[in-house]
Amino acid sequence: MSSQSEKDLCCSICYDIFRDPIILSCSHSFCKDCLQLWWRDKEIKTCPLCKKMQLLEDPPCNLVLKNLCEAFLLQRDLKASAESEPLCSLHSEKLRLFCLDHQQPACVVCRDSRAHLDHTFRPVNEAAQDHRQELQESLKPFKEKLKIFEFIQRCFVQTAEHIKVQAQQTEKQIKEQFKKLRQFLQEEEKARITALREEEEQKSQKIQEKVEDLSREITVLSETIRATEEELRAEDVSLLQNYRATLNRVQQRPLQEDPQLVSGALIDVAKYLGNLTHNIWNRMKEMVSYTPVILDPNTAEAHLILSEDLSSVRCGSKQKLPENPERFDSYPVVLGCEGFDSGTHSWDVEVGNDGVWCLGVLKESIKRKGHLQTGFWELGFIDKKYIASSPPLPNKVLSVKKLQRVRVQLDCDRGKLSFFNLDTNKLIHSFKLSFTEKLFPYVELKTLSLKILPSTISAAVGEPPVPPSRRSFL
Repeated sequence: MSSQSEKDLCCSICYDIFRDPIILSCSHSFCKDCLQLWWRDKEIKTCPLCKKMQLLEDPPCNLVLKNLCEAFLLQRDLKASAESEPLCSLHSEKLRLFCLDHQQPACVVCRDSRAHLDHTFRPVNEAAQDHRQELQESLKPFKEKLKIFEFIQRCFVQTAEHIKVQAQQTEKQIKEQFKKLRQFLQEEEKARITALREEEEQKSQKIQEKVEDLSREITVLSETIRATEEELRAEDVSLLQNYRATLNRVQQRPLQEDPQLVSGALIDVAKYLGNLTHNIWNRMKEMVSYTPVILDPNTAEAHLILSEDLSSVRCGSKQKLPENPERFDSYPVVLGCEGFDSGTHSWDVEVGNDGVWCLGVLKESIKRKGHLQTGFWELGFIDKKYIASSPPLPNKVLSVKKLQRVRVQLDCDRGKLSFFNLDTNKLIHSFKLSFTEKLFPYVELKTLSLKILPSTISAAVGEPPVPPSRRSFL
């Protein structure tokens, strides 16, 4: 079609090829949407070209013009596609073949040319299909890598959200604990100051009474002395006349014993300030506890729920937790937050005769994802039996019955792990260890709760008020 024909197929409103053309009673055609937009703000509907009035409210579609426009658009697209198809730079022919030797497209003339003598050719569509498959295969490792990156990204996003939750919960618990401590200290301060005020009032009142008694005695003595000295200043005759009466008055006034300073009249400052912090700490023992093993929530499998003080654990519904490297994913295991490689350590665990539980120590390097094969020593309650286990060694069924509290004792220097019945103080089982890294206390359980029992805190003279910490928070 010529450019003039294309112009005849254009809407006089949008100047583009007709889209859904409609015809008016005046025989002029427009795009349906263009005409509706033209009429939108017009009170009287007229033809945009001839301005003829009294037109139909719903003009009919111009099917002939519509078919012509669609045919024109299709022909134009085909022509553009043909013009855009690459041609051979040497022979200006369409590239229908692919030379496998040169790995490049070629035309039929190229196939018979000297440059491609004895070369192998394939149709372009076949070669393209083969190369598509090759590219798809080469993309597979990239797609797998993309999946890994996307998974790790989701883990990081989940970890960031969990960090906020952890920070909020931890801050809340810190504030609650310090609130209790402040309340205790405020009450203790109030009680001590009240006792100090009471002693001050009692001793001040006693001293005031002594002062008042002495004031009365001083008044009497002063009056006697004044009257007598007045007689002494009188004339000799008058003095002698009144001498006997004056002497009798002085002698009849008995002299009191010399007043004595009162012992213990002062505030007993030493009682209030002496070892003040130690005495307060001694009174705090009832509200302060120390647990030798603190469970690490970042290692807990998703079904395990830890208490707020991180000393007990129970099984529950699976939680949505980050897939961090420290966390176990195949066994309901949680580690203590601190590992040991020297010295002697012990902790007491409250267990029971129901469910399934295991407790002991494992190596720091143990694989935390997937199956645990070796690297741990444990005492467990499985299938209603108490078992000592340390793969690859065979399990040992123990004769002990009805354990309620178990003491775990780890002697790193001697390489020995022992389990005791805390209620009878009898040895249950012991392992001989061989390790070159830190060992972490751990608990594994199903359908049960376990609790690490607190240790006794001593505030006696000569003993440290707080068990020595192995961790630094600075």
